[in-house]
Amino acid sequence: MSSKFTCLRSARLAARYPCRRRTFATAASSRADHVRIVEVGPRDGLQNEKQSIPVATKIELVERLARTGLQTIEAGSFVSLKWTPQMANSSEILEHVLRSTPQSPHPITYQWLLPNVKGLDNFLSVLKSHSQAQQDPYPSPPPSPGFDDGPALNTSSQDPNAMPSSSSGAEAMGKPRGASSSTTSPVHELSIFTAATETFTQKNTNCSIAESLKRFEPIMARGKETGLNVRAYISVALGCPYEGPNVDPHKVAELAVSLLEMGANEISVADTTGMGTAPKTLELLKTLNAAGVDKSDLALHFHDTYGQALVNSVVALEHGIRTFDASVSGLGGCPFSPGATGNVATEDMVHCFHSLGLRTGVDMEKLSEVGEWISQQLGRANESRAGKALLAKIRKELLT
Repeated sequence: MSSKFTCLRSARLAARYPCRRRTFATAASSRADHVRIVEVGPRDGLQNEKQSIPVATKIELVERLARTGLQTIEAGSFVSLKWTPQMANSSEILEHVLRSTPQSPHPITYQWLLPNVKGLDNFLSVLKSHSQAQQDPYPSPPPSPGFDDGPALNTSSQDPNAMPSSSSGAEAMGKPRGASSSTTSPVHELSIFTAATETFTQKNTNCSIAESLKRFEPIMARGKETGLNVRAYISVALGCPYEGPNVDPHKVAELAVSLLEMGANEISVADTTGMGTAPKTLELLKTLNAAGVDKSDLALHFHDTYGQALVNSVVALEHGIRTFDASVSGLGGCPFSPGATGNVATEDMVHCFHSLGLRTGVDMEKLSEVGEWISQQLGRANESRAGKALLAKIRKELLT
């Protein structure tokens, strides 16, 4: 199949009739032993904190995380401050990242959550202001009319007859993809969110699932125009605080297909309540696969409310998933999911994956230090068992 979305209409039927399996993903698979961690602490981790967190602390958290080897960081959100006041400084964080790229061993992708066109407008306004500020106020004058020096000498090693390569919108905005230098300007991506149940969607976004998809259409279109990838979250995929623990996996699959058909580049399937279990996780992944949703299109987002996040992550690993969301020090919760505790701690997930012989590119010691630091800043307990154990071991060794 040549196009990723050629058979999405058929994939909708496949979600209802699993025997008619269709696969539409064509993206090349990454190395089987490498796992990509999406660090959601600065956004999903902090949004539920009751105390006001200084913007300087949020910026420092992003900078410290960048130095650990993480390659994707969800840094903020452009949402209604009435409902999520903790995210009031996201524009300042974006401005800082644009103005002073955090030091990192790898190029970093920064993700920004937004619920609607207004959020997108606010995000793009910051990008536009930065772009205008970077422009040379004294541009070189155009050549005099009628004067021609003749063809310029080709001093490059490239084929002189080769056509110039086209640049994506992201590259045009100074965000080249795939570069290996830590001085490379970061890539920025958008995140949108809906949910697998009507009640949660109404509580979270004050609209139905169908209406939420309608809201995403202009975001997808403008994201494509500007070269910005779009990630889509599906919340409460393994249990809803209002409709119970048995969310229909076929609804999740159909929603994932709809989002991919609209142009989403990645689907993060979220166990927002932490109700997920190993059997339910496996059933959901099999249903998504039967619907034609390729594993390379998926990320898994687990909360650890019932202590099942790492178990479910290993199940997903065995199913071929290689992208996982996590939050440093186990920060998080959901203001619209009563009783839900934090995301799985990034330190615990990295330790687990490393123990299985997988690679993440993350420095576990540096990450654990960040977890301890942010916990102290917030005056809360560090929820990472692996992080606390590693730091205790290091301190003991220093004393001997």
